[in-house]
Amino acid sequence: MNDQFYLKKMARLNLLEETRYEKLPVTIYANKADASLAIAGRIAALIRKKQKLGERAVLGLATGVTPIGVYAELVRLHKEEGLSFNGVVTFNLDEYYPMKPTSAQSYVTFMNENLFSHIDIDKKDVHIPKGTLDKDKVAEWCLDYEKKIESVGGLDLQILGIGRTGHIGFNEPGSAPNSGTRLVTLDDLTRNDASRDFGGKQNVPTKAITMGIGTIFKAREIILMAWSAKKAPIIKKAVEGDISGDVPATYLQLSDHVEFVLDEAAASELTRFDTPWLVKDCSWDSNLKKKAVIWLATTVNKPILKLTEEDYNNHGMAQLAVEQGPVYNINIDIFNQVQHTITGWPGGKPDADDIQRPERATPAKKRSVIFSPHPDDDVISMGGTFIRLVDQGHDVHVAYQTSGNTAVWDDDVIRYMEFATDFNKSIGADTGKLKTIYQDMRTFISQKQPNQVDTPEIANVKGFIRKSEAISGARYAGLQDDHIHFMALPFYEIGKTQKDAVGEKDILLTTNLLQQIKPHQIFAAGDFADPHGTHVVCFHIILAALQRLKQTETWVKDCWLWMYRGAWHEFATYEIEMAVPLSPQEVIRKRNAIFKHQSQKDRAVFPGDDAREFWVRAEDRNRETARCYDQLGLAEYEAMEAFVRWKF
Repeated sequence: MNDQFYLKKMARLNLLEETRYEKLPVTIYANKADASLAIAGRIAALIRKKQKLGERAVLGLATGVTPIGVYAELVRLHKEEGLSFNGVVTFNLDEYYPMKPTSAQSYVTFMNENLFSHIDIDKKDVHIPKGTLDKDKVAEWCLDYEKKIESVGGLDLQILGIGRTGHIGFNEPGSAPNSGTRLVTLDDLTRNDASRDFGGKQNVPTKAITMGIGTIFKAREIILMAWSAKKAPIIKKAVEGDISGDVPATYLQLSDHVEFVLDEAAASELTRFDTPWLVKDCSWDSNLKKKAVIWLATTVNKPILKLTEEDYNNHGMAQLAVEQGPVYNINIDIFNQVQHTITGWPGGKPDADDIQRPERATPAKKRSVIFSPHPDDDVISMGGTFIRLVDQGHDVHVAYQTSGNTAVWDDDVIRYMEFATDFNKSIGADTGKLKTIYQDMRTFISQKQPNQVDTPEIANVKGFIRKSEAISGARYAGLQDDHIHFMALPFYEIGKTQKDAVGEKDILLTTNLLQQIKPHQIFAAGDFADPHGTHVVCFHIILAALQRLKQTETWVKDCWLWMYRGAWHEFATYEIEMAVPLSPQEVIRKRNAIFKHQSQKDRAVFPGDDAREFWVRAEDRNRETARCYDQLGLAEYEAMEAFVRWKF
């Protein structure tokens, strides 16, 4: 018994040591599905407990992508396990203003689609901020909202998501910790993040009605949920940072009733996972050692080979120095590992010793397929490598997985239709039908609602625009037309009107193309920060196809899958397994390939929170990768494209 007590006490002490940077309780699940089930289970237990006592459960609810899994499980519990919501009272955090409740983007619509329309809750017990109020009535309505919450005894449980500004509800930076329900102005980053739902940032409301931080604090229990690596940076600030109005979620550190529930990706930048050597003794495998030494070199601003034992000791890495030192030997090992990632031969160097090279020397001429989720990801993300593979004589194919038609401006459609009409007229062809379609398009566009799905004719023209640009870019890179493939995966079109659109046909089309080419190399977009993004969906389709082919095709065992990243982010230096340096001339060739995508130049339909053009983002990112290598003591290059191998 004493031994068990001692072991439990030591385990608690170790956990306290590991989490000493964390200023509030954090629970971490392997994935968002497990986390969502656990939270839904807690909500169900609260409801049943209250019902058993003859009381009403009062829930504060959130919207957005984060709680969808929780609501789906609550619906399942209602339909399959008899969980009743009769008597449950709900108050939603927020609503855009102005916003009609019938709009597709309204939180009334969201809550009905994801929860309320599928359970037995009494609609009079449902409360959602009203987006149709006259502005002079908003303050009075907000005060009444607070009174309604108090009249039912306050919130038993408030669930929250978190925005990239650190907002909870729509309490943006600058919100006071004692704020109540009120009308607020939305941060520019918040509006950027909502732009896809509204068909462009220009359509996102500038204001919203939100519960205040003070209102949230009154809840007897608060659960903040976050999924995916996209949320990792703001989670680190909220959990480990100083309390500040610049990150409103940090105010939750003042509550004794709060818990952050995260998946592993969202927790990945917390100190105990990102730099564990600062809080505990580590099991130093090769990957962790490489990460730690590169981190140390960056932290003390020294090349790897100049790191000293004092540097190790002063930055939490004394254990590594003692166990695997002397430190200079560690430095040489890591320096060599980083150096061996650099290659000017992304398809492998013929007749060379490939033991230390990232790619195989044989076969000397490889069949390579570059999968591009959108029609410009190939040249934006790996245009230099693309061109080099062709120049070095490999049998290169490019496969554009989707049409990318949602990212074309409506006025481009009008311009191209006018061109088509004029051209037909110039060769004496009849233009009557074209003119009718053209007028129908203009009428539709003039009346088009935010995020409204285009007519088939408009969608086709947008797709043709992107297709012609992609062909031009691939030809510039050196490909023949028969090596340029347009897959038009159905999920991309179907997903505009229904959820979970990935189907058998997407996998079959990919399987057939791979079987046709039988590649030695595959390059695919490895951007997983957005779990619902086109890139990650396309990657999983490729994986599904490869897993099928692996069962019957011998060539698959000799096929390597390399991941590249998009225009916004690069792999961390310690993750990179192949770095392809670009000369100044190759940077210009890559830029010219990107310029072929004229519809994406100057201003993109969905630019994210980065106002730079895609070619500028790509060059800055590639130069930053080269700079990181240079700072570690490696050769100084103009730019670098980076890849990580996925072993399937």
